[in-house]
Amino acid sequence: MEFWQHIYSHFNPIAFELGSISVHWYGIMYALALLSAIFVAKAFIKYDNIQIKEHIFDSYIWWAEIGVILGARLGYVLFYDPNTLYYVTHPWQIFNPYINGVYTGISGMSYHGAVIGFIIASFLFCKKKKVSFLFIADIAVLGVSAGYVFGRIGNFFNQELVGRITDVPWGIYVDGTLRHPSQLYEAFLEGILIFIILFVVRKYKTFDGQLAILYGILYSIARIIAELFRQPDIQLGFIYSDWLTMGMLQSTVFAIFCTIVYLKVKTKSKN
Repeated sequence: MEFWQHIYSHFNPIAFELGSISVHWYGIMYALALLSAIFVAKAFIKYDNIQIKEHIFDSYIWWAEIGVILGARLGYVLFYDPNTLYYVTHPWQIFNPYINGVYTGISGMSYHGAVIGFIIASFLFCKKKKVSFLFIADIAVLGVSAGYVFGRIGNFFNQELVGRITDVPWGIYVDGTLRHPSQLYEAFLEGILIFIILFVVRKYKTFDGQLAILYGILYSIARIIAELFRQPDIQLGFIYSDWLTMGMLQSTVFAIFCTIVYLKVKTKSKN
């Protein structure tokens, strides 16, 4: 276990370099997350014989991805970044990958911001193409839950979103302190476990939107559990006492919202 505990001492977060640009494993994992999400979603369309034209779904992918990226970045700036006021007054800097002329990439993404961006982009796409939002969202979350695993592994490789201090034998040393590998906990809880549940439930789906809304509820529960092992963002810390984090608060609100929507959509589908 000693090698595992000191794995960050043996691992370079930079995969390779292209001139002055360093390509991180983090970026590679996020690219894999996107590609795997698309592959899985299309596989379910084919094997479950879901009636949607390929060119429609291909167009939807671009809309959804743009919505996710914009939402994730804006969500981080609004909810987590200590320099929110600066970005509000200098909006062109939000997606600027250079600091003082040096390429640093763009860091800081919010999951809940990504969800909001995804919903807005999906709604606009569906309105434009006259496609059911709930129908296409059910397809999307199957791919999202599978691809999400790579995103959290990317966080692990990038040595970010670290866990709380622990003494468990599988802990990872981060700057000399043994911590929970909470990113991997999240990869399992928020990715693999939810994908398995949705994979099973999809065969018993009774109304459009059931998988998408259930995903929101399941993710929120999994995120709240994971937050018990994850170190709060340093710029925010605990927002109440020594246990409530921003992630917990947002997930609780999101879970309640999704539960209400689930009950309303289910009731409406029966009428």
